[in-house]
Amino acid sequence: MRPDGRAADELRPHSFERDYTAYAAGSVLVTFGDTKVLCTAMIDEDTPRWMRNSGKGWVTAEYSMLPGSSPERIRRETKGPKGRTQEIQRLIGRALRSVCDMRALGERQVLIDCDVLQADGGTRTASICGAYLALSDALVRARQEGLIDTDPLTDVLAAISVGVVDGEARLDLPYSEDS
Repeated sequence: MRPDGRAADELRPHSFERDYTAYAAGSVLVTFGDTKVLCTAMIDEDTPRWMRNSGKGWVTAEYSMLPGSSPERIRRETKGPKGRTQEIQRLIGRALRSVCDMRALGERQVLIDCDVLQADGGTRTASICGAYLALSDALVRARQEGLIDTDPLTDVLAAISVGVVDGEARLDLPYSEDS
């Protein structure tokens, strides 16, 4: 039996509150059990230097666990992301780019921010799910404003954690099972 009483293949209660913030082109508060992540998407009419004049855009992601998001205080990474954070940022960015046609995006970039407000396992997967919805909403608005002609999204995207605990495969691990 799992600590929270769920079946091995059962997800924690989850929710996606869209348009959570007023100023981002797309924003989502994601909740997976006690994990809470705020994901925002902003469209920048510039591309990274190395992409200029290519006719293609870019999607990039930043990830951060905020102080107060876990029982022990997380320090802000003021000198750039460390190994784990950088790995997660790359994972989120690659996942989003895998379902986005960069030519349809045009020469602009979408900047995704995933800020963990409360961590109880599954922050990466919650970030990917919320980032996709924030990206989707931002791209809908970009089409409505005439910035892009067609939807750059080529597929849907979601993620969930899986692990083996005491010899049993389990879905959507909270921190107590993941650690």
